[in-house]
Amino acid sequence: MGRLLQAGVFAAAAVMLAGGIIYLVQYSGELPDYAHFHGAPQSFRSIPYIIVEAIHGNAKALIQVGTLLMIATPVARVVFAAYAFGRIRDKLYAAISITVLALLLFSLLVAK
Repeated sequence: MGRLLQAGVFAAAAVMLAGGIIYLVQYSGELPDYAHFHGAPQSFRSIPYIIVEAIHGNAKALIQVGTLLMIATPVARVVFAAYAFGRIRDKLYAAISITVLALLLFSLLVAK
């Protein structure tokens, strides 16, 4: 489980670093406007759109993909724990892991 977390964090960091470097190259001459808050465009709230844009080299999309990987890492760990406990027939810890997974998925997909 520790290796899964390490791999997820390193993958997310690598994608974010690549996105950050590309972002600095693409937008190095722009000055940020700190007087007004500009949220993410509506299109960047769609996972398929973010992935397509990241494949095309969009720096902001790459950073978003890295963030998604960072969020997915602990979720993957809970999925792995539920599988591992189920495989060794430890019903209590498998049930706890499935409950935690259900709460995570509820908070990510349903709760606003």
